[in-house]
Amino acid sequence: MTSTLCYVFVMTTKTNPRKDLNELAFSIMQQTTGENESVKPTKAQEAGRDGGLKGGKARAAKLMPEQRAEIARLAAQTRWKK
Repeated sequence: MTSTLCYVFVMTTKTNPRKDLNELAFSIMQQTTGENESVKPTKAQEAGRDGGLKGGKARAAKLMPEQRAEIARLAAQTRWKK
């Protein structure tokens, strides 16, 4: 019976999504001192994200159908090689 209780205790899920004790301590310190401000991305970071989101679609639009087929074939070979 004891082994079952230990197994159930180990398999329970954590309610706190933080995995690191140091991160938890840091967030508690920020909350108590009133420094809990969310960090906003800079303009350069936002521009980089926007470019990344549309980059693949823009590149695919410029390629000829034969080039897209070649890229797709190489990608499939690489996936199946694993």
